[in-house]
Amino acid sequence: MSTITFRTDDDVDRALAELTSGDRDRSQVIRDAILAAWRARREEQIRAEAEAVAADADDVAEARAVLADMESLRAW
Repeated sequence: MSTITFRTDDDVDRALAELTSGDRDRSQVIRDAILAAWRARREEQIRAEAEAVAADADDVAEARAVLADMESLRAW
């Protein structure tokens, strides 16, 4: 585990004050924010990869061919 020091600005100070008004301390709020940003970034990356695969005509054609083959096997 590491310790990070950073400078805040007025907006960050206000946000931290609001987010720590309950029982959560600054460290927990910052950890949660970092993890939320990381998850959002991973979701964006996965979405972009899925869109790229869906837009690949060769992959789409292959998927349709596999589905057609599977459908013909089901008919037996």
